[in-house]
Amino acid sequence: MSIGRADGPARTSSRRRGRTLSTTIRTEVHAIVDALTIQGAGRRVRENVARVIVGMDDVIELLLVALLCEGHVLIEDVPGIGKTTLAKALACSLGCTFRRIQFTPDLLPSDITGVSVFNQATLQFEFRPGPVFSQVVLADEINRAGPRTQSALLEAMQERQVTGDGVTRPLERPFLVLATQNPIELEGTFPLPEAQLDRFLLRLNLGYPEPDEERAILRRYRAEDPLVDLQPVLSAEEIVALAAQARQVFVHEAVEGYIVDLVRATRSSEALSLGASPRATLALYHAAQALAALHGRDYVLPDDVLALAEPVLAHRLIAGARMRLHGEGVAGALREIVAGVPVPVEENWAGRV
Repeated sequence: MSIGRADGPARTSSRRRGRTLSTTIRTEVHAIVDALTIQGAGRRVRENVARVIVGMDDVIELLLVALLCEGHVLIEDVPGIGKTTLAKALACSLGCTFRRIQFTPDLLPSDITGVSVFNQATLQFEFRPGPVFSQVVLADEINRAGPRTQSALLEAMQERQVTGDGVTRPLERPFLVLATQNPIELEGTFPLPEAQLDRFLLRLNLGYPEPDEERAILRRYRAEDPLVDLQPVLSAEEIVALAAQARQVFVHEAVEGYIVDLVRATRSSEALSLGASPRATLALYHAAQALAALHGRDYVLPDDVLALAEPVLAHRLIAGARMRLHGEGVAGALREIVAGVPVPVEENWAGRV
């Protein structure tokens, strides 16, 4: 009898361990399936946008990172590179509403957020929403408008809402601001303040296409604009759901420490007069999660952080006097900082037993 009593708890414990192991396996498989779902969705969007845009796969991937993080993107490049076409193609592929705002010195904040108009028939004021009430907003040449108008976007970008006449109105999700700047023609412009630059998740440069890519552009646009026939491959609801899944990507404590070390190193660098803020730490963390998911992983690698360090951090930094004196930019200082921070080494980034 005593042997039977001893065997009973042992069998029960074994069954419990089996259930625990089975539950763990199911949880991990579910997480992997979610990551693969995000990867598949990202691939569909990239392929669809590539029907219009030639040779910008890396840029499109970073735009998808911003979308999954519900962040915003600042694009700095010369005119004629395809910034507006890229924004329109992305909005069409996502089935999202799209509005373009041409920033000029005489643009008013109400031209962006909307204005209340008196209706003589009802004898009441009615709110007419501005172009910011859209899911994808292209703020073209944002530095051409005055500071007061630029600041009209701050609440929308950070809190996804617009307050006017004492009423706060939420913006529809997803909400993505793509702002552009011309880095060459700076006369008559108003540089964005650091507070607004810090609200952009990423800053990107498109660059000129390669010769074979430029020939492909000629052939693709020979007869008609392919943007006209572009169809959505995702819905707004799917995007919001995928963004929530991306936040569940596992980040090992060693990678967390690496992110913190990178950001803190910018604050102590003699080459910089302004380092990155805690908002930048969060931005790098969430962007790494999104990039890992787009690559089909449910865990972040240090390589994900390295790939995103410059587009996430560079626009938040200010070069010191020594760097400006030698004509060196923030990007060079950031590369030195990244090279000086030890990359963690771990055999099990997924954190699985």
